[in-house]
Amino acid sequence: MTTRNSTRKFGCVIVGGGIHGTYLVQRLLEDAPFDKSTVRIVDPHDRLLASFRQKARACSMEFLRSTFVHHVGTEPFGLESFAEANNREDELVPTVDYPPRPSLDLFLDYSEYVIDRKELGSLHRQAAVNAIRELPGETGLRLETTVGPIDTEYCILAIGHGGRYRWPDWTAGLDGIEHVWEGFDPDASVDRTVVVGGGITAAQLTCELSETQSVALLSRHPLEWEVSEADPPWINWSHIERNLHVHPPGSSERFDMISEARYDATIPPYLYDEFENRTDDGVVTLAQGAVDSATVEDESVRLSLDHGLQLLGDRVVLATGFEPVFDHPFVDRIADELELARGYRGMPVLDDNTLAWQRGDGRFVPLYVSGALALGTVGPYAPNVPGARRAGDRITATITQRRSGEDNTGTSVHGTEVSD
Repeated sequence: MTTRNSTRKFGCVIVGGGIHGTYLVQRLLEDAPFDKSTVRIVDPHDRLLASFRQKARACSMEFLRSTFVHHVGTEPFGLESFAEANNREDELVPTVDYPPRPSLDLFLDYSEYVIDRKELGSLHRQAAVNAIRELPGETGLRLETTVGPIDTEYCILAIGHGGRYRWPDWTAGLDGIEHVWEGFDPDASVDRTVVVGGGITAAQLTCELSETQSVALLSRHPLEWEVSEADPPWINWSHIERNLHVHPPGSSERFDMISEARYDATIPPYLYDEFENRTDDGVVTLAQGAVDSATVEDESVRLSLDHGLQLLGDRVVLATGFEPVFDHPFVDRIADELELARGYRGMPVLDDNTLAWQRGDGRFVPLYVSGALALGTVGPYAPNVPGARRAGDRITATITQRRSGEDNTGTSVHGTEVSD
């Protein structure tokens, strides 16, 4: 951005400053032919990882579900080395059959160390992207942002769910109902809270709130316990190719396989003892069922369940997750403007070797995808930290080869197989 009527063109712009954007920009600088003057991260928050920090604190996360191997740095064991160098090995806690997991504070402190050491904050432009269009008469894209247009040769979408949280229909028009990630105050003075949800966020929040009040956890299904978000083989491209890429891109077969492989709405076993102790102490009540109706009575919320049970709380806190990212209005606008191909339930149709979002007519658009939008190609770990690392393998290799005029082979720039 140079004058009111002219726009500087960057080599690559990443949309999204979360874990994926923070990791990918390092890969662009280290593995692709870019320097700091030619790359930018565009994100509306005041700092990198701001949204992740807010969500982790709101749901009372103390330790990550992911192991210490999965972090925002590019060094394979960077977080572990950081813990050892700072005498914080006690913040790496054991997990059965998996490497240790870091505390949230350790993960964030290491992330800040990476951001500061590599001066990644200087690459962040605080702005929201409203639209992405092709540059007229030349190769590249123009990002229409709240601070003006930004032109780029390549663009990587590394967005999350964009603040679209799932509010069940029965919540409409009722006071006393909050979403854990939308203005929730964990320190409010109440005697009884009803937490709605059946996954890790709901369990963590329930345990934390039960230290000062009585809590009822309402889940539509029996609680299910899983160590991680999916089985470990799904981290590797070889497994993804053999099991997922055999189906057509954007197909219902891919969607169904990912849905089955991804352990959504599950709780890691390390929370089991804490949860059981709270129920034995009588400060946590577990209820199962669907809400038929909800009413507000004398500043309390009454939930009537489908099997006749009723729950009464001073407030209801939703830990019900996100609306699907595939039908986010921003995603719809981009796909419509650039005439991008979409598959089952709006899934982006990506090139499996490059993660470029394909056009219906086959013409190349320099737009690549990481994060939840890449589930159909990267697999069940796509939204999580391992997904950022796998996406980085192919996106950076592809951009490097395109800029050097070589054909892309899809080979990882860090080797033929990765097992982190």
